[in-house]
Amino acid sequence: MIEQKFPPGLDEDRVREVLAHYEGQTEDEQFAEIEAAREAEGMTLMAIPTELVPEVRALLARKQSA
Repeated sequence: MIEQKFPPGLDEDRVREVLAHYEGQTEDEQFAEIEAAREAEGMTLMAIPTELVPEVRALLARKQSA
């Protein structure tokens, strides 16, 4: 059996909780959550090219660890 590796702060139970949350949402609930995120102060949503995702993740990780 292969041991699963999770990011810091996550374990199998937490991952299952998150999946259940999103899989159980109606389309209206999904839309409301997206709209709330768009209106949140101090946050910005943007589309970035897929090939830049690893670099953006690395930048965010450096920022969080600083």
